[in-house]
Amino acid sequence: MTVTAFDSNSAHPPTGDRPVVARVFALTDVGRSREHNEDTFLVADLETGRPVGFDDGALDLPASPRGLLFLVADGMGGAASGELASSMAGTLVLEGLRRQWSQATTAPSPEQFAEALRDSTMAANVRIHEHAREFPEHRGMGTTATIAGLLGDRLFLVQVGDSRAYVVRDGAAQQITKDQSLMQRLVEAGELTPEEAEVSDRRNIILQALGPEAQVTVDLTHQQLRKGDTLLLCSDGLSGLVKADEIAQLSTGESDVRMLCRKLVDRANHRGGPDNITVVAVRFDGAGLLSSSGQDSVGYTAYPLAGTLFEQTRDTPIVPRAPRTPIKSDPAPKQGVRMPTRAERRDLDESEQAASAQRRPLVEPEVAERRARVRPLLVLLACVAVAAVVWTVVQLARR
Repeated sequence: MTVTAFDSNSAHPPTGDRPVVARVFALTDVGRSREHNEDTFLVADLETGRPVGFDDGALDLPASPRGLLFLVADGMGGAASGELASSMAGTLVLEGLRRQWSQATTAPSPEQFAEALRDSTMAANVRIHEHAREFPEHRGMGTTATIAGLLGDRLFLVQVGDSRAYVVRDGAAQQITKDQSLMQRLVEAGELTPEEAEVSDRRNIILQALGPEAQVTVDLTHQQLRKGDTLLLCSDGLSGLVKADEIAQLSTGESDVRMLCRKLVDRANHRGGPDNITVVAVRFDGAGLLSSSGQDSVGYTAYPLAGTLFEQTRDTPIVPRAPRTPIKSDPAPKQGVRMPTRAERRDLDESEQAASAQRRPLVEPEVAERRARVRPLLVLLACVAVAAVVWTVVQLARR
């Protein structure tokens, strides 16, 4: 996990003479194989607390002092349940943020903004879970959620599940979220190579979602923006078929975010479109943003906030084992996302225990071996010390 020092004053609220402007468009498509669309997107101005629509094309949204919100959610649990869960995620997260802003008289600080995103997402999880318990026909419903909040010149991202966020800068696309999936965990533990994970028949298994469990621990990250950056939020119906280098190529070659969304969706559909496809594209500009430089970093960067995955993982880094030779296989159509079964959770626990053993080698044998290696040297030094003492005593006696 990458963690950088965070300056609480680094997310500067935009001002009239130094604005930050987001050119944004969003598109969702049922794909070629599904009968229902269980994906949802949401874009909202947090100053007004209302979502915006795209009936007339892309929008230019000035970043208000309370920020902007972008969200993609991929529902699971069947058509009615999946659609409901993803829709509830967007509605409830925005509702939670609006409730907090209504009680504030000043614009939020970066830490307050991050806390509000965390708390609103966790509250949405509780509401979705309670709804599933109250209505048995929706039992097991859940949804991924990739939520980006813009405050000044900085993005804050909440991640639950395996929808993704990318930032395209200077012709390169970097994933700035980390999948909460079985495959991601096994790759980090060294059990699979990335190539094997891409073709695994279990690549649709996610480890967290909003709704299935009463509690969820969100992943919270942040990213400093530069002028000309493009943010892409997408469901795995896109990221599973269109790779980062293609996203970068299309984004760099298309100045219109509306056409960019359409080209990305068309490419995923051209490759079979086995799942729903959703993308939110945001291009940032304005005098409130600095130009990019070679010293800038783009990527997954944890925001150190209590109650997030940062607390759980900061003291237990995963040290990958040597990668094995990739298994060559043709990718199969991916089924809808789901939570792991008990047997799969048991396998995951065993893999994590094995990874832990790799991270914590047997200490005593190593210590014993090192002691055996240095023992002759210690004996020699001891003899020299004794000889020196004897020589000193003899010299003193002669005097």
